[in-house]
Amino acid sequence: MKVEESGQQYFFETKAPVNSYREICSRISGTDVLAPDEFGKAIKNWAGAALEQPINVVALFSGAGGLDIGFCDAGFTLVESVELEEKFVQTMRHNQSAGNYFSNANILAGDIRHYEPARSAQVDFVIGGPPCQSFSAAGRRAAGVAGTKDDKGSLFQEYVRVLKKLKPRGFLFENVYGLLGAEKGESIKKIVDAFKEIGYNISYRILDAADYGVPQHRERLIIVGSKNEAFKFPKPTHGPDSALKFPHYSAYDAIENVSSPESGKLPSINGRFGHLLDEVPPGLNYSFFTEKMGHPNPIFAWRSKFSDFLYKADPVTPIRTLKASGGQYTGPFHWENRHFTVEELKRLQTFPDDYKILGNRAAICKQIGNSVPPQFARILALSVLNQFFNVELPFELHYLHEYDKLSFRKLKREKSLRYFRKASHVLGNHKKKPEKEITLKKYNIELTENFKIKNNPESDIEVVFKPTNEKWTFELRRNENAKESYRIELKRLKKLPLFRAVNEVHLVFYSNVLSDYTVLWKIFEQTLVENHIKADLVQLNGYYQYANDISYNFIKSGSETKEAVWRLLELILIDPAIGQIRHINQFSESYKISREELMKHFFDLRKIGFEIRNSNTNPEIPENEYLIPYKFPTLTPLSVQLKKSLLANG
Repeated sequence: MKVEESGQQYFFETKAPVNSYREICSRISGTDVLAPDEFGKAIKNWAGAALEQPINVVALFSGAGGLDIGFCDAGFTLVESVELEEKFVQTMRHNQSAGNYFSNANILAGDIRHYEPARSAQVDFVIGGPPCQSFSAAGRRAAGVAGTKDDKGSLFQEYVRVLKKLKPRGFLFENVYGLLGAEKGESIKKIVDAFKEIGYNISYRILDAADYGVPQHRERLIIVGSKNEAFKFPKPTHGPDSALKFPHYSAYDAIENVSSPESGKLPSINGRFGHLLDEVPPGLNYSFFTEKMGHPNPIFAWRSKFSDFLYKADPVTPIRTLKASGGQYTGPFHWENRHFTVEELKRLQTFPDDYKILGNRAAICKQIGNSVPPQFARILALSVLNQFFNVELPFELHYLHEYDKLSFRKLKREKSLRYFRKASHVLGNHKKKPEKEITLKKYNIELTENFKIKNNPESDIEVVFKPTNEKWTFELRRNENAKESYRIELKRLKKLPLFRAVNEVHLVFYSNVLSDYTVLWKIFEQTLVENHIKADLVQLNGYYQYANDISYNFIKSGSETKEAVWRLLELILIDPAIGQIRHINQFSESYKISREELMKHFFDLRKIGFEIRNSNTNPEIPENEYLIPYKFPTLTPLSVQLKKSLLANG
């Protein structure tokens, strides 16, 4: 390998045939292979000399300028950009004033809905990607995505409005690949039809940024509109679909010559799960600690967390998609069990080293994670330059045919199998931790408003935990002479232990106070956590979108209450359809409870910590439909759903 002292890592030295990445780099710089930063500089130098007339571009939803950098490096002249978030705009203006980027562009801060494009110069092309939350993975995990029904998802209409005014030759629209499946395919159809109605031929395709020289697997939907012939997407420059299968740019190569972080300058990784990161093999995440991976102490359920939870980057491959924000356990983490520095994150997103991103660490991470990687944008921009404006490139850039299939999904599956093997190898030498002795306990506790339990010797709620090797029993009383009201029994359907050697868990109520139902579930959960058995009840049950094999039985005694909501709790426990979105009428018919009474009970259950969702808590859920993810209360002080309401006005 060759390394330029102050620049980024080069790849290889060997000369290669025409149209390989080596040949492209050689034609624009005389150097066999360039890192992304140097590639950008070389293309910019070539374009400055080759383009006789400016090709003007307007950028919508510019963010921190990733897409804009790529197009400017390829020779386009940014005449105007618009971005809603002030911090992002400050970043672009700072780099403009430093003299390296965006020259005399008019960089605007404001809502696209109020944007009126300047008409002082002919605009040849428009670029931009509206906010993607409406089509994102987070939305899909919440039982679908809002798509174009959401305020942010409908911003494409503003894109259309600007195109109608500017009448450019074409445009490039970037978004997450989840847009294709949003609203069962209706979202992409609405968007494509809207662009076609104003006179554009539309081409769209999902591409992985890693296939174009970015050290990050980042699948994105690219839509290109043309007034003439349909646009052809560039063939990958890296990976198995590239000429001579030129290797992907690895995370290690991207950051190898970045200065090491100073001690104490990075956020610490601690809390409940921070210590687990050391055990995670590079390339894996929390799933290392699941039964499916073969871990002897599986505290998590398979696919119960986002894939970036405790995700540790593999140095020999591109990383997974960088996120704009996340919790304290959101990766990627460095393979040295630390956070990446800001300069390393810039490299992983291919921002130039001399591009300053303003703000504190959280603001910088948000700007980087929301951006289109500039190296990906450069290759797309060169394709636009060649096809829309007949600019002859100094190398032959090959294009994909409609029937060409790319390999990134297959590669993802192969990588998953490789990581399974890696986990198996690591765990082959992993000794099962000795089990703590679990003994009888008595608690006097109370339940807080945000569903946290805490010890309180003055409380009249007493819980007794009676464990044996094969059975756990939790009993709740408010007075000594109370009789048993209800009992909940948990067992595995396949006659396997629930955990360790425990075959059954019984929750026994000597009380008819509704909130006590939550208290006993929370004590059970706390016991699982304290003994390092499961991270929470969801990990025992499994993520709600996947089938589980636990039976929940509700057993009444002679002293049961007449309160109808307890009947609903029984029905929820034995309902096999819990975890599915259903119309309120389906719930009503199935439970033989009137719609009005059922709605009242839903509000009662929300008050004791049940996570019940509808169109007001999650816009992606259709009106009058409801989702009860779990058969037990799951709201905690950290739950996103805690501050949401089933009512439209909160």
